[in-house]
Amino acid sequence: MSAVQARRVAAENLIVVPYRRVSVAALATNTLLILLGCFFLLPMLWMVFASVDSNPDWAIKLPTLTLANFADVLSRADALTSFRSSLILAGTTTVLTTVLALLAAYPLSRMHIPFKRSFMLAILFASGLPVSMLIIPVYQMYVSFGWLDSLYATALFLSASSLPFAIWLMKNFIDAVPVELEQAAAIDGASTFRILRELVLPLTVPGIAVTGIYTFINAWGAFIIPFVLTYSPDNQPGPVEIYNFMGSHGLFKFGDLAVFSLLFSLPVIVLYLFMSRYFSGAFNFGGAVK
Repeated sequence: MSAVQARRVAAENLIVVPYRRVSVAALATNTLLILLGCFFLLPMLWMVFASVDSNPDWAIKLPTLTLANFADVLSRADALTSFRSSLILAGTTTVLTTVLALLAAYPLSRMHIPFKRSFMLAILFASGLPVSMLIIPVYQMYVSFGWLDSLYATALFLSASSLPFAIWLMKNFIDAVPVELEQAAAIDGASTFRILRELVLPLTVPGIAVTGIYTFINAWGAFIIPFVLTYSPDNQPGPVEIYNFMGSHGLFKFGDLAVFSLLFSLPVIVLYLFMSRYFSGAFNFGGAVK
């Protein structure tokens, strides 16, 4: 075979892959997402730079490196106490909300309940109600019961306000579990609680992780509820401490504020990295037959 024939055969067997044209809508969408990403990135960039800058201000600039801001914040007793209060508040709220949401979502997903659709719509409506409209009657109730300035009582109200959306979210994950698996377990004599514990619970770990992280982030950053229901310095969480810190000085200490904000965001990042292994994007039903 000559060289000309060889090139002809190669050209005939060549597979041409056309380039995908970028539409105007896709270009506009990507541009908008980039702009939104910059709006979120710039405050984080300022926070990192200001935390290690010896002379920080409002501007984003290359820092003159120093660790004095970290030493100043870590030496403050009220800053460390606020982290403990936030952990108690967010941890208690997350455990209560996740457990109650799982127990409430399972019968809503599997059992025939009269007016279930109306009830689910009411739950969805309740999840959109602003908490600020309830804070005055809740404050009066807490005064009557003597529950003010208690982290666990405050976590109880945070759990109640987070529960509607958590139930709605958990129900969607339980709906994805095949009913046939539970029917097979029921034929083998398993009780409802055993089916929930040994079958549904392991298969809905991604949903539990999503619900837990969503609840933890909301409780970790909650401001108005702890600000109203707690008043002693030992029980005020991080967001309230940031507010007190900003309002208690004639001049802003930008470096200390950036350090405190940076340290306060670390638990959420660590929790997300720890739980991200459960975010498989879909349920894995392998081994469910066993």
